[in-house]
Amino acid sequence: MNDNEQRKNPFFEPYNTPHDTAPFDRIRLDDFEEAFMEGIRRDNEQIDKIINNPEKPTFDNTIISVDDEKDNYYDLLSRTSTVFFNLLSAETNDDMDALAQKMSPILTKHANDIRLNEQLFERIKYVHRHHRKLTPEEKTLLDNCYDGFVRSGALLDADGKARLRQLTEEASVLGLQFSQNLLKEQKAFTLHITDEAQLDGLPDTAREAAALTARERNLEGWVFTLDFPSYSPFMTYATNRELRRQMYMARNTECIHDNTENNLDICKRLVNLRREIAQLLGYKTYADYVLRHRMAGNVRSVYRLLYDLIDAYKPTAEKELEELEKLARKAEGKDYKLQPWDTSFYSHKLQMKKFNIDSEMLRPYFQLDKVIGGVFALANRLYGITFKENLDIPVYHPDVKAYEVFDRDGSFLAVFYADFHPRKGKQGGAWMTEYQGQWLEREDAKKPFSPDNCKNIRPHASVVMNLTKPTDDKPALLTLSEVETFLHEFGHSLHGMFANTRFESLSGTNVWWDFVELPSQFMENFAVEKEFLRTFAFHYQTGEPLPDELIDRIVKSRNFMCATACMRQVSFGLLDMAYYTQRHEFTADIIPFEKEAWKKAILGKQRTDTCMTVQFSHIMAGGYAAGYYSYKWAEVLDADAFAVFKRHGIFDRKTAESFRENILSKGGTEDPMVLYKRFRGGEPTIDALLKRNGIKRRPS
Repeated sequence: MNDNEQRKNPFFEPYNTPHDTAPFDRIRLDDFEEAFMEGIRRDNEQIDKIINNPEKPTFDNTIISVDDEKDNYYDLLSRTSTVFFNLLSAETNDDMDALAQKMSPILTKHANDIRLNEQLFERIKYVHRHHRKLTPEEKTLLDNCYDGFVRSGALLDADGKARLRQLTEEASVLGLQFSQNLLKEQKAFTLHITDEAQLDGLPDTAREAAALTARERNLEGWVFTLDFPSYSPFMTYATNRELRRQMYMARNTECIHDNTENNLDICKRLVNLRREIAQLLGYKTYADYVLRHRMAGNVRSVYRLLYDLIDAYKPTAEKELEELEKLARKAEGKDYKLQPWDTSFYSHKLQMKKFNIDSEMLRPYFQLDKVIGGVFALANRLYGITFKENLDIPVYHPDVKAYEVFDRDGSFLAVFYADFHPRKGKQGGAWMTEYQGQWLEREDAKKPFSPDNCKNIRPHASVVMNLTKPTDDKPALLTLSEVETFLHEFGHSLHGMFANTRFESLSGTNVWWDFVELPSQFMENFAVEKEFLRTFAFHYQTGEPLPDELIDRIVKSRNFMCATACMRQVSFGLLDMAYYTQRHEFTADIIPFEKEAWKKAILGKQRTDTCMTVQFSHIMAGGYAAGYYSYKWAEVLDADAFAVFKRHGIFDRKTAESFRENILSKGGTEDPMVLYKRFRGGEPTIDALLKRNGIKRRPS
C-alpha cells in the first residue's frame, strides 16, 4: 500500500494535537480542495435535514442547527476555510493563490445557496415570529440569523436572487484578485544598492537588515524592500533624496502600472458591485447598507465625526506642516519644496530638535523577546493570565511561536499564536485572526443545552505582524511604533481569548466593526506609560533599564505630529465614504476622484501620479468598506475608556476586571453601547481624545 492509500486527509478526523490545534505539519495543499468539497456536501446534508424536519420550526431545531452548535458533526467547511484563508494571507504561494481563485466562486455560490434557500428561510421566519422565551444571547442570535438572511437576499424575487448571486460571486473573485495583485506588486520591487555612500544617514540596524536581505537573495551589497521594517527606516534616515523618491514612488504607485497587477478597473468594479448589491436589497447606497449594523448608525453620523475631527485637528496639523517646511528650508534653502518623500526625513529631524528622541535611540531597549515578556506580564498584571510556549503545538512557519494561555485560576484559557516577521508569501501590515473561535458545546447531543451539559471550547487566537527581523549579530530590536503595533493586535487577541459566550458567531471579535477596534486601540495607550515601560525595556547588551529621562522624552513627544496623523486617518475615512455613498454607476477615473474625495483633510499640494485606492486593502478586500471611520470612532472610545484606568491606576485590577467582564468577554451578545456604558457608566465623548492629544477646540 503506497503512502497516498494509507494517508488520511487531516481535516477529516480529529487533529489529535494539543488543544485540537491545526496540524500544520500534516496538511498538504491538495487536502484543501477535497475538504472544501466534502464540507460543502456535509453542509447541504445538514440543511436538507433541517428543512425536511417534520416538526414545527423552533429555535432549537432550526436556528441552532443552522448557526453555531457543532455537536459531534463538526463544521468541516469552517475549519478548512479558516486554515486555508489564514494561510493565504500569512504563508501563501502561487499554487495556493490558484486554488483560492478556483474555490472562491464555489464557496460564494454555496453561501448563496444557503442564504437564498426559500424553505430554510421560511423556517427561520416562522421562528422569528413564534418562539419560546429566549435569553438575551439567544434573542441576539435569532435576530442576527433572520437579519443575515434578509441582508443576503432572502426576501428578493427569483430574478433578484439570481442577480445577487452574480454580483456576490463576481465581488468575491475580484476582492481576492485585488489582494493577490497587491502582494505581487509589493514583493516585486527591490532597491539594490552596491555603493555604500548611498546608505548615508541610515542607522546600523537598517544597514544590517538590508545586507541580510541581500544575502538571502544571493546579492552583493544591500537590498531594501517595501516591507515596513525596511521601507520606514529608509524614508526616515536616508539622506539621498533621489533614492527616497524612488522608494516612495514605488510604494505609492503599486497596482497602477500597465501590467497584469493593475487594480484600477478592479476597484471601480468593486465599488459598483457593492452599490448594486445594496440597492438590490433596498438601500440607497452601500454605506447605508453597512451602517445599518454599526454603532454610527447612518452616513450622517460618520461625516459628523470626520468633520468634527477636521475642525478640531486641522489647524494644528497645518501648523505642524508649516514647522516642518520651515525646518526643511532652513536646511536646504528658501526655494526648497517639501515633497512627500521628505516628510518622514524632516519629521525625524524636527522630533530630534524638539525632544532629542527617535526610534533608533529606543531600539536597543525594545528587544522582541523582552517586549513579548512585557506584553504578557501586562496581561498578567491586569487580568491574572499567564502564557507558556508549547513547542508541541504545530506552527506553519518557524517564525511563529505558539503559547498556551492560562487563566488566573490555572485553567486553560486559549491558544495564542504570534507570527512576527515579513517574508515572501506574507501580506504586509498586521492583523489578528483565529484558527478556532469560542463556544459552548453540548457534551451529550441528545440532551438539551444546560450549564451541566456543556463544554467550553476555548479559542485559538493569532496575531500576524511584519516587525523588524533579527540580523546575524543582533536580535530583533523594535521601534516604539512596532511595540504599539504588537499591543494593538494583542488587544484584539485578548478580545478573542476572553470570549465567554454560548454561540461562536457572537463570541470574541464578532462585534460591530466600529466597536471591534476598541480593545486593540485601548492597549496602545500602555506603550507610553512609564510604569509599563519600566517592566521590560532593558538594553539588549548591558541590561540597563530605559533611562527615566528618555522615558520622560517619550511621554513628552507622544503627541508629536499627532494632528497630521489624525488628518491622514480622516482622509482615508473620507475616501472610503466617497466610494460607498455613490447612488449611481461609478464611472469616474479613480486617481482624480481620490484626490477630490479627501481634499478637506489633505495638507499641502497633492500629487496626481500616485494612488492610495488601488492598495487600500481595508476597503477593497478587507471588510472595512464603508467602515474605515471605525478607527477614529474607536479612538474616541479607547481614550474615554483609558481615562477610567488613568483615574484609578493603569494596572488597577478592579477596573481591568470590569473591562474584561463587560466588554472583552461579551463579544456581540448585546448592543455595544450597552456594553460600553455598563463599563464606563455613561456614553463616551470626544473630550478625552482631545485632552490626550493636547488639542483645544476652536471657539464656536
